[in-house]
Amino acid sequence: MKVNIVPNELKGDVVIPPSKSLAHRAIIAGSLAHGSSIITNLNFSNDIIVTTQAMKDLGVDIKKFEDYEVITGSKNLKRINSTINCGESGSTIRFMIPISLLADGKVTFVGEGRLATRPLNVFHEIFDKQNIKYSHGVEELPLTIDGKLKAGRFEVRGDISSQFITGLLYTLPKLDGDSEIVITTNLESKGYIDLTLDILNKFGIEIINENYERFIVRGNQEYKAQDYRVEGDFSQVAFWLVAGFLNDGINCFGMNPNSLQGDREIIKILKDMGGDLTIDEDVISIKGKESIGAIVDLSQCPDLGPIVAVLASLSKGTTKIINAGRLRIKESDRITSMTTELNKLGAKIVETENGMIVEGVKNLKGGVEVDAWNDHRVAMALAVASSRCDKPIILTGADSVKKSYPDFWKDFEKLNGNMEIIEK
Repeated sequence: MKVNIVPNELKGDVVIPPSKSLAHRAIIAGSLAHGSSIITNLNFSNDIIVTTQAMKDLGVDIKKFEDYEVITGSKNLKRINSTINCGESGSTIRFMIPISLLADGKVTFVGEGRLATRPLNVFHEIFDKQNIKYSHGVEELPLTIDGKLKAGRFEVRGDISSQFITGLLYTLPKLDGDSEIVITTNLESKGYIDLTLDILNKFGIEIINENYERFIVRGNQEYKAQDYRVEGDFSQVAFWLVAGFLNDGINCFGMNPNSLQGDREIIKILKDMGGDLTIDEDVISIKGKESIGAIVDLSQCPDLGPIVAVLASLSKGTTKIINAGRLRIKESDRITSMTTELNKLGAKIVETENGMIVEGVKNLKGGVEVDAWNDHRVAMALAVASSRCDKPIILTGADSVKKSYPDFWKDFEKLNGNMEIIEK
């Protein structure tokens, strides 16, 4: 989809969609529990749709309603479909690979877009050690696996993706025998592991966390069915908080100020860059103000990279974005995609191996066509950037927001954004 965006000051009130990270985790936990769980406040983005379907492919009865699911879990998974399509969701494939090995029979994982290029070598190493048969295409997908996961010691790198660890943390309690996960490098994205452990605990699973260096998992545990409401998404509120900072202020509703989400780091980043925020029981507000450059470490919150790049581009002075190497293995290489597109708009960004050096400008020029690189977070970040352009921009790939935030453009217009679809 191609859209024309006329620069307009973004302001007003917005209800933030539910956390995609927590929705994935709650749906899977409910699916592994014996009994009925109701997961409410769901937004059926493409990623959540494929996770739901993956659990149905493993024999779980899930009934979908407008904004919630009723899940009748099962103690024992069974293979209804031998192929599981994970769409473009890295979370889905890395969570589901070990979980799928609780069921008997061969399984093939497929996906779309850049998912085939996103690394799965952590699991390859586990398969090799446990003599689980597997084969894959020229890239990572399609991946066919034949075998069952066994309890034991799992050595896992912590600097590629915490999603591998989450997949194991969901699976190991169901195995016959105790296990441990040993993290062999520094663990990045600890916040996502906190989310996993919190959801597991709510659904009756006990994990011993030894300083994020080792996780001890007792086998033969049973998930207990729970009703769970998903809280607002800090990955998504980041776009509107930056938009409010760069414009005339925005009030963001539906947030949990005490959230365990790693992307809650956006609050600190905004304050470090001069943001004037007010945090109440379920609303976070920000005032429009001049932003200032800072050093921003994204090691624990890589999904904030695209929108932080926009803020840095329009901040006074220099911003250094560091420890952001994992941005290169997302839906796009987000260091290159954001540098390329923002520089088209008149930003001054230089790539580094693991980040960016950004010299702020007062306004962006606009008057050009930019591309979302089929990346939802790049599309949303460029939409926010348009509000500080001197001329309209054309954005190609605007429909990529469906991956995580299907109503993004509706909310953009509610906040005074001026967008017109010119090509579907």
